Amino acid sequence: MNALYTIVLLVLSNIFMTFAWYGHLKLQQTGHINNLPLYGVVLFSWVIALAEYSFQVPANRIGFIGNGGTFTLMQLKIIQEVITLVVFMIFSSFIFNSGGLQWNHLAAFVCLVLAVYFVFMK
Repeated sequence: MNALYTIVLLVLSNIFMTFAWYGHLKLQQTGHINNLPLYGVVLFSWVIALAEYSFQVPANRIGFIGNGGTFTLMQLKIIQEVITLVVFMIFSSFIFNSGGLQWNHLAAFVCLVLAVYFVFMK
C-alpha cells in the first residue's frame, strides 16, 4: 500500500510542480499576469511550489525503503522523472495545445519506461 500512496503523492506533486514551473506562461498568454513584475511571478510560483513540496516530501518519506517503504532512492527518482514527463506531456498537449505527441516524444517515453525497468532489475 505504501507504493500506491507514494505514486499517488508523486503524481499530485508533479501536477503542482508543472503548474508552478509552466502555468505562469499560460497565464501570461491569456493576459492575466501581464502587469505582474518578474518577482511577483516568482512569488506566485513559489506558493504553488509549496503545495508541490507538501506532496513530494511525504511521498519520498513514505516510499523510501529506509523508512519502511518499497523503493530505493534510485527507484524513487526514476519513478518521479517518469511521472514528471507524463504529467508534462498531458499539460503541454491540453493546456498549451502543443500539437500533440510526435514519434520522438514517444521514443523518449519508451526509453524512460526502459529506465524504470532497468532500475528495478535485481
